[in-house]
Amino acid sequence: MPASVVIGTQWGDEGKGKVVDLLAADADVVVRFHGGNNAGHTLVVDGEKTVLNLIPAGVLHPGRICMLGPGMVIDPEVLVAEIDALRARGYLADDRWLRVSEQAHLILPYHRAIDHARERLRGAGKIGTTGRGIGPAYEDKVARTGIRVADLFDDDGFREALERNVREKNGYLEALLGERPLSFAELYARCLAYRERLRPFVADTVREVQAALAAGRRVLLEGAQATMLDVDHGTYPFVTSSNAVAGAAAAGAGVPPRALGRIVGIAKAYTTRVGAGPFPTELTDALGERLRADGEEYGATTGRPRRCGWFDAVVVRHAVALSGVDGLALTKLDVLTGVDPLPVCVAYEADGRRLAGLPATTRGWGRVRPVYETLPGWHEPLGAARTLAELPANARRYVERLADLAGAPLLLLSVGAQRDQTIRLGAVF
Repeated sequence: MPASVVIGTQWGDEGKGKVVDLLAADADVVVRFHGGNNAGHTLVVDGEKTVLNLIPAGVLHPGRICMLGPGMVIDPEVLVAEIDALRARGYLADDRWLRVSEQAHLILPYHRAIDHARERLRGAGKIGTTGRGIGPAYEDKVARTGIRVADLFDDDGFREALERNVREKNGYLEALLGERPLSFAELYARCLAYRERLRPFVADTVREVQAALAAGRRVLLEGAQATMLDVDHGTYPFVTSSNAVAGAAAAGAGVPPRALGRIVGIAKAYTTRVGAGPFPTELTDALGERLRADGEEYGATTGRPRRCGWFDAVVVRHAVALSGVDGLALTKLDVLTGVDPLPVCVAYEADGRRLAGLPATTRGWGRVRPVYETLPGWHEPLGAARTLAELPANARRYVERLADLAGAPLLLLSVGAQRDQTIRLGAVF
């Protein structure tokens, strides 16, 4: 059975956590294929909120194998804390339910120090990084100076690599960024402690996920961030440091492209983004504040307020085409209750002409003006709806129009934060 893939179609924060949690009920293995703890998934089950930063959202289902794939960058301090927090609540009762790729790269304190210092020096030109060290860790990976999870278990090799990196990073931190140097001895000791805590979970996840597929097990590949934050296809340079499109799932999890089956794209019923960068449909008025408050639009990892705006069908259509999305999961429809009318961006104009695609530069994005189509809103609460027929007529009209504009059929609708506040319109496996 081929693996199913879940990706975000906007600027992240679309509700991937809830959707992966729902789909994981039918999966055997859930693999996160890229990113690090700059992404957060918020799940609400039986009124209890869980925020995950590294471990796949399938962890709330006992017996599911959750894998951190080789395409990830992992902060061992954050991972250990997340494991402890989950176990304190009765999750991850068996070590075999969590597998950490030996090929994944480590985020270490010097990555975080560099990230913070660079953002400070950018001043008004800040990108809006989370400061978690994600970008610097991926830089080391590409520069072939990174340290991987497997290296923790090679005593001599790890010590040599860490000594070299601390020496080089300290020179950079002091001379160019004006920061204090880090202590090798302290960092080395901390890493050895992390090594022992992580030892039971480290594995060749590539071999294991391929074996699972060969055995016909149901595998779900979980993305973080979203298409418009993809380092190649997003609003560069206001992007993340990895590829977030479905095509990256094969490399990031370690499976052949032909093993990818159904692609699920998640979109919020409106649009949000965190940090700086283009956002054509942004609302900077009281309505934008209302969406932020009603939708609890604050970063799961950082707590930063999200910028809110109307649904941008241009962006979602772009994401659907890039990843070959087979079905759309639309979230937070309930947040729009009482907002009437509902403008939807159906195209972009710049310099008086309609654009065929997305701008390639920041200056180009600055010239974009959204073209809106207006739909009627609704005032009835949606939380009790479990079928499309139970939605108000205007809510049905709205979601059907969004799917038509996006170019993908509806697979799932979320009408509330709870796991059961969901309308299922199709299967993934």
